[in-house]
Amino acid sequence: MLLTIDIGTSTFKFAVWDYNGNRLSLLLLPLKAKNNIETDPSVWIDTFNECCKRTRDLSKIEAIIISGNGPTLVPVPKKNNPQENARLWTDRRAEKYNLHVSDLMQGYVDAGFFLPKILYIKNEEESLYNNTDFFVGCPEYLAYKLTGNARTVFPCKGFDRWFWNDDVLEKLKLDKEKFPSFINPGDEFGLLSASNAEYFGFKKNIPVISGGPDFFASILGSGITEPETACNRTGTSDGINLCTENYIKHDKLMSYSHPIEPYWNLSGIIGTSGKMIEEKTESLNIKNIDDFFDQAQSNIEAKNVLENISFRIKDILNIMKEMGQKTNKIHVSGGLSDYSYFNQIKADITEKVIIEGAFKEAELLGLFIIGAFKKGIYSSYKEASSALYKIKRCYEPDYSKKDLYNNRYFEYKEAKEKI
Repeated sequence: MLLTIDIGTSTFKFAVWDYNGNRLSLLLLPLKAKNNIETDPSVWIDTFNECCKRTRDLSKIEAIIISGNGPTLVPVPKKNNPQENARLWTDRRAEKYNLHVSDLMQGYVDAGFFLPKILYIKNEEESLYNNTDFFVGCPEYLAYKLTGNARTVFPCKGFDRWFWNDDVLEKLKLDKEKFPSFINPGDEFGLLSASNAEYFGFKKNIPVISGGPDFFASILGSGITEPETACNRTGTSDGINLCTENYIKHDKLMSYSHPIEPYWNLSGIIGTSGKMIEEKTESLNIKNIDDFFDQAQSNIEAKNVLENISFRIKDILNIMKEMGQKTNKIHVSGGLSDYSYFNQIKADITEKVIIEGAFKEAELLGLFIIGAFKKGIYSSYKEASSALYKIKRCYEPDYSKKDLYNNRYFEYKEAKEKI
């Protein structure tokens, strides 16, 4: 059996699988951040503990595969210092430092990424920087607590701009001993420590494996195995990941190697999509998310939120199109992927076929794919993804709404330019 864990921004996902790809258990527990930009990383450890308590037969687990949200930064303290809050990917306090990093890396680096955040801490919170033993990301922190080994996951080829090397650290005057060595998705952080194995009831010496960032696992779990196919990861934020044949350089998009060689991934992010829905649900005094989607069909204020998110997806697809990259179909996954009304709006606005998977937690399925390949059950990621991804429903665009949505999109663009 394999255990897969994905630490989302608002949900901790925990699933056990047999080697045939059957899901034996699934836990989705809520995570609450301290505020919009920080969270207590001990919450991840406590939630892992709670999931283990609720799960039977942990002694049969042969490997643990972990992914998580990012770029969330955890300053791990030196001995006898308290653990400080993790800085979420939404933290934008480092905006005056990201331009310096961007110049050095010869390409735009957002303020939410690791190096700008660490520069901010060094210059604005000197005592925290000095008391930090090393910096890691969100899934790396859980892996460190499970194995005792500190590692940094370098997602894939093409990510050089957003990470570091000794030369970069020297130019930024950052202490390189605070930056753990790199591993790649599919590599081992190490073995589960003997004390953790005994405490939680796992067998001894099982590997803890990197599933990479959540997007890496999600691409595999969404069945994106061929060019011109994209996945739309929904949740607190939305990500669009298009499989391409070649590397594409663009300041507004990220291009890096696809989990399946020799392809590349072209990515755009909508950072506040889930937050927009949450805020509108609260402002309209709607009880829960299910009721929100029910009311969206008759309440123009609620429907406008879904259309605006879909217009932003269309913005990203249009940029990709301008770069010569065609999108034929979009596989949706994540917390909002099984709301058929929303999927149909996306299809109508983007004029693309929207495909809903049978299992919406694509990160967890992708992590199983990584673990199953690591264990030799499948010969490649492509073979595993093609075999395990199942389609639940397809949404064809309603072309009778084409003129309506083209006009609405024009109005959206005009309003956006005025902001």
